[in-house]
Amino acid sequence: MTKSVALMTPTYRGDLDRFELLCESLDRFVSGYERHYVIVNDDDLPYFARFENSRRTVLPSSRFLPSWLRALPPFVSRKGRRTWWSFRSGPLHGWHIQQLLKIAGALHLPHQRYCIVDSDNTFFRPFDVAAYAGADLTPLYVDRLAIPADKPSHNVWVRNSDRLLGGSPTAFPADDYIGNVLVWDRSTLRDMTATIEAVTSMPWAVALGKTRSFSEYILYGYFVNQSPAHRATHRLTTQSLATSYWEPDQLDEKAVVAMIEKSPPDVVALCIESFSATPVSLIRKVAGLSNNDAPLQPQGPTSTQGANAVMTREAV
Repeated sequence: MTKSVALMTPTYRGDLDRFELLCESLDRFVSGYERHYVIVNDDDLPYFARFENSRRTVLPSSRFLPSWLRALPPFVSRKGRRTWWSFRSGPLHGWHIQQLLKIAGALHLPHQRYCIVDSDNTFFRPFDVAAYAGADLTPLYVDRLAIPADKPSHNVWVRNSDRLLGGSPTAFPADDYIGNVLVWDRSTLRDMTATIEAVTSMPWAVALGKTRSFSEYILYGYFVNQSPAHRATHRLTTQSLATSYWEPDQLDEKAVVAMIEKSPPDVVALCIESFSATPVSLIRKVAGLSNNDAPLQPQGPTSTQGANAVMTREAV
């Protein structure tokens, strides 16, 4: 039986232009999902109300964040970094909150699977989410042995995941579960947060807030990896659904076209991080979303054809 699959995007007004492009690409290229949930800061709701439609719902972050965690007014923020405060966790910033919202949203919204799509993503090929993510086994993306011992941030995230989950110390190089257009299973996420609470003797959101340096994707991946029962319900894929650019330098049209031209047939989206300042209009043009133009690169097979070929029953 096909599982119900929804899309989820935590975002904020600073990414409004990129979010608009994401929605354009979703509406043109993506099918097979029941609803697209957009979670934003309460005072950002007016900026996102126009994106509501029969398949897209905009929700306030206060619906999902614990009551003890409060957003400070924007004028209190330093260098544009919004701050949330609680004596239970200490100060948290926007990237912490978006991670908490992904977990809380997937726990409390009414679907079995969630495909998490950040605002920096733009689809440029057809993608049937139900065909990819709705089967009995949940797809789990992993980049094998991609984290060396000397990669500071990732090293800390892995060590903190081991501690939060009560696992043995991970050996390096370690597997990396961070990516774009990733799928979570709600029942697995419930077991993961229950494990964090059992190990730390505190609510999962408090434990993560106190930890501060964590990756939600590494947490989920390592929880599945450490649990034979959950490994049996997931299917490994080493093929990312997105071609990603993580560098600060701005891309020109030639470079963005090259990203699409070099993308395997299984890749359906571009992720060009906002801090590169690559113009949204350029990404829109290359993705074939300007004036309903065709994409600059032939689309090739849909992702569900290629994705099935690269997935295995290998232990995660």
